[in-house]
Amino acid sequence: DDTLEAAGDAKDVTMGRRGPTKHLKRINAPKHWMLDKLGGVFAPKPSPGPHKTRECLPLILIVRNRLKYALTGREAKAILMERFVKVDGKVRTDVCYPAGFMDVVSLEKTDEFFRLLYDTKGRMTVHRISAEESSYKLCKVRDVKIGEKAIPHIVTHDGRTIRYADPLIKTNDTILFDIESGKIRDFVKFDTGNMCMVTGGRNAGRVGVIVSREKHKGGNDIVHVKDSSGASFATRITNVFVIGKGNKPLISLPKGKGIKLSILQEQEKRYAA
Repeated sequence: DDTLEAAGDAKDVTMGRRGPTKHLKRINAPKHWMLDKLGGVFAPKPSPGPHKTRECLPLILIVRNRLKYALTGREAKAILMERFVKVDGKVRTDVCYPAGFMDVVSLEKTDEFFRLLYDTKGRMTVHRISAEESSYKLCKVRDVKIGEKAIPHIVTHDGRTIRYADPLIKTNDTILFDIESGKIRDFVKFDTGNMCMVTGGRNAGRVGVIVSREKHKGGNDIVHVKDSSGASFATRITNVFVIGKGNKPLISLPKGKGIKLSILQEQEKRYAA
């Protein structure tokens, strides 16, 4: 009997779910989705895609919670199934498709275009842009490789592989990517004096000019950034995304222009309004 019991215990220990989780509890959802705690048990679990689960915004939240085009999940699904929503120029019908930083969401039916960016509190915001600006996006170069048959290619932050890119493009640089043609229009080097946005850490969403870069062998390189209000801060190089040459950004910035205010400054601003 003891052996049978032990076998049963062992079985309990080894049994588990097969494959990755298919659900996401509301409490475990990323904070920047801004879902209310009591609005249900579950949250949309992002599908596998170009952006990480914690660094994306599923399309259902964009259509329903941000743009308020739907009241319920069913309505959001109906809108997507009508093929009205495009992400980076491609129709997406999956309600849990992970749209992420720099992605262009277009609703041609209403002639509206949005870019996903971070606000100064590090939350992902849906920033309205012009039709002209929606034709391109910025991509950070994650890797530069030589593949089969000695074909050079670069890999970007949103999972794109672009072959035969300019040989001057290196890791951490930013490319100006034409969405329609799939070609690189221009690129910006990761250099001091260029404008950048921070995409992770406690300074996420802040915009400033790169002042210097500390190299740490075997560790993370640290980048020092200064914003237009004169405040300086430092972050890891992996969190820095170059968005412009000099102090001129290549994209329009969301409200606040990437300047982080202290609690007192925010209070003053609120009282002034």
